[in-house]
Amino acid sequence: MENLDLFKEICEAHAPSGREDWLYSIIEDNFKQFGDITISKLNNMYIHKEGKTSSKLMIMSHADEIFLMVKEITKEGFIKFKGLGIDAKSLVAQEVIIHGKENVFGVVALKYDYSGKQKNKVSMENLYIETGFCTEKLRSLIKVGDYITLDRKMVELLNDNVSCKSIDNRASIFAMYVCAEELKNVNPDLNVYFVCSCQEEVGHRGAKMASYEVKPDIGIALDVTFDGGTLGDSDRENKLGAGPVICIGPNIHTKIKNRIIQTADKYNIPYQIEVEPGNTGTDAWDIQTAEGGIPTLLISIPIKYMHTSVEVVNLKDIKNTGRLLARFIQELKEDELEGLFCF
Repeated sequence: MENLDLFKEICEAHAPSGREDWLYSIIEDNFKQFGDITISKLNNMYIHKEGKTSSKLMIMSHADEIFLMVKEITKEGFIKFKGLGIDAKSLVAQEVIIHGKENVFGVVALKYDYSGKQKNKVSMENLYIETGFCTEKLRSLIKVGDYITLDRKMVELLNDNVSCKSIDNRASIFAMYVCAEELKNVNPDLNVYFVCSCQEEVGHRGAKMASYEVKPDIGIALDVTFDGGTLGDSDRENKLGAGPVICIGPNIHTKIKNRIIQTADKYNIPYQIEVEPGNTGTDAWDIQTAEGGIPTLLISIPIKYMHTSVEVVNLKDIKNTGRLLARFIQELKEDELEGLFCF
């Protein structure tokens, strides 16, 4: 896949919730060719591609990743931590980076239960980080509250699959890049705002901010969703390699959803359908109810092993997500909006 090096770079970069700015130099270097870039006070990044009219379409992918934080530096020189969005079992024997005065590399160790009473039950309470530093040196480099992120390099697997940390949601940022490239020589009717949103993992906060700042006529959230295959979510039918997943439910505007399905059919772009009768758990949930109501879509990229250091995605799904968005934007005209918005 073209520009795989960029996808690798953004996945391997570190940007926990609240420090999305650590990622933005990479995004800016690669997206500045597509439009004007601004960053808000709380770390939303906007790439604005000018259209022919005053109407606006917003495509949003959250930039933050799951993370840990330093809770205690013990007198023995170990780091105790709190986690967000990470199953403790997936942390055992993982490599991490503590973002202190300088980056400190460590490994997550499980305290062995020599008594046999707990049978090595895995919880945050019996996990700790070993850095090799003595307590005095460690306390000179890091402090309580410092961020900790997983440290994992991308691995290319068979059949166009890759594995890395932070594919949630860097896969969607890369899909935006594919879309922007497809539209590079296109002058769309609507202004297009590509948004890298902040703090999705802690409550979709950037989505709220961006919706009020951009005030789009249409909002499209891009995120990842659970694979339904072997070892996946048995309640879903999503499959890696079968295309982007178009969500259906009350969080989604029916007529705009139908329009993007028509676009996929017209251009023979494979897609899947996911039914979500309640909260989608994504930025789409907050976009929809902002500014008096914004017609919203959710398009997801299926992944395996979500919120671990070995998330797996199919590169064709990312490419087809970007292509679908580009064709949808290319064909959408301002004079169609009133008809699309009417139920």
